Amino acid sequence: MQLPLKNATFETDIEPDRRETEQPPERAIGRVIACDGSRATILSAVSSGGWRPMDIWAIGRMVSINLGDSRIVALVYKVHAVATDWSEAGENPIHVDVEFLGEVQESQDGRLRFQSGITSYPPVGAIAHRIRTGDLALVHDLGDRAGVEIGHITQDASIPATVSVQDMLSRHFALVGTTGVGKSSAVALLLRRAVAVRPRLRVLILDPHNEYASAFPDLALTIDGDALDLPFWMFRQEELADVVFRGRPPLDDEPDILREVIAAARGRYRVPTGPELARDLGSSVLKRPLDMGATKPGQEPPPQASSIDMAVPYRLKDAFAVIDELIGLHEQRWPRAALRSLKVRLESLHADPRYRFMFGRANMYETIAPIISQIFRIPMHGRPIAAFQLGGLPGEVVNAVASVLSRLAFDLAMASQGACEILVLCEEAHRYVPSDAALGFAPTRQAIARIAKEGRKYGSYLGVVTQRPGELDPTILSQCSTIFAMRLANERDQQIIRSAISDASASTISFLSSIGNREAIAFGEGVATTMRMRFADIPRHELPAMGVARQGEDGTLREPTLDDMMRRMRA
Repeated sequence: MQLPLKNATFETDIEPDRRETEQPPERAIGRVIACDGSRATILSAVSSGGWRPMDIWAIGRMVSINLGDSRIVALVYKVHAVATDWSEAGENPIHVDVEFLGEVQESQDGRLRFQSGITSYPPVGAIAHRIRTGDLALVHDLGDRAGVEIGHITQDASIPATVSVQDMLSRHFALVGTTGVGKSSAVALLLRRAVAVRPRLRVLILDPHNEYASAFPDLALTIDGDALDLPFWMFRQEELADVVFRGRPPLDDEPDILREVIAAARGRYRVPTGPELARDLGSSVLKRPLDMGATKPGQEPPPQASSIDMAVPYRLKDAFAVIDELIGLHEQRWPRAALRSLKVRLESLHADPRYRFMFGRANMYETIAPIISQIFRIPMHGRPIAAFQLGGLPGEVVNAVASVLSRLAFDLAMASQGACEILVLCEEAHRYVPSDAALGFAPTRQAIARIAKEGRKYGSYLGVVTQRPGELDPTILSQCSTIFAMRLANERDQQIIRSAISDASASTISFLSSIGNREAIAFGEGVATTMRMRFADIPRHELPAMGVARQGEDGTLREPTLDDMMRRMRA
């Protein structure tokens, strides 16, 4: 069998793509023998002695097809031998299947431009070449858009992998990959690049594994269960009910009783009665409506009130007093059993040391301003990132806390009219917005979905990180216009990512199960074109690490002592 480049039957008017006369002819590596609307088959040959592990026909590499005044850029996605036997001595013909990505066009003044899609299809016999380094760089060039370097292209380490932070944030982004492929370090790198070029950006990390505190020692404030103040009165009715009743089904009337009790307790806080009223009158100090959107006594809250409007303080002792009064009524509005059950639930929460962040210092605050200042870094004081350690909170309250934080992030960004940009990064996002609507917590799903659908208008952005995209709400993932797909072994997860890719490089996803650690397939609005890239190394002291280990003076991680573990268990 004759070699493709020596076969006289392949006639073409196009000269081999050689910039210099002394350039070796091996730049031409095959000829097109079949073509359809988006793909082509190239006939080439390889020999046992000339094969190299990083040969040009390796899966996932790009080649070019010469058309004279332009060059088609194509991606190799399948290689197979023509014959069933293999010759050790001679060259063996192979078929290489490629997918068209776009074309490099050269103007009369010598300027090059890459565009997605192609205007002319290669004829049978067109020559395939090793892609030029300049063309490969042009394919991944952001053009007029400002970009930051986050690593390098896998095919050529000399070409930086760049991303437009503006487009990545404003249109939301997702990073997916199985456990152990380097998701957390990639997230840390992206966040550092983002806050470096966006001085107004604030980042709130919902960190279920307590691993990001060590990643930003110079940029982040770590908020754990001990440092957190999130008063119970900041929780909406359904959020507080999720905390009160989670794990123990309520009696039929308990949710309705809770609603009435909270409304009455809020009214008593704003309008004191009895001994408190006499004391306040005597000192000429009357409690007045809160200055952050609170309504006047007796006035109903406005429709669709924001988080700030709804965050009206009340005292738990007033709630207990209201329940006692309801129990003592001669004409019972609610069953006494339901009233007593609700009071026991509230008393047990109030006494539980794990809920100190909700009840311990709740009535030390008259407004939510100091809470907002701490969580959302206003002012920043050089630390625009808040690493919110959810791992130290009781499991039954995590969803409600995530709902409160996501809701506040959206309302704050909207109130600032874009002056305060907030990125909410959801680690293990499939916990909060699962694909099954019957799972998860509805208010959390609604709060995150609101950021995904409307946040761009107000400067509220969403970052989604998950190891199981197949278990994530597809509506949320569809709102993420930039996706970094790291190694995924599960076929369903791969299918989800395959359906999300919109350009002509869907075959890139076919090798998601075999890419290396810290490698990713990046596609969407934030990058120039779909690229296989490798994230840059970050210093050891900026790597995310599980919170149970502590770094010693020599930089190594030491095992926690028994006292450390007992203290954490008590907390």
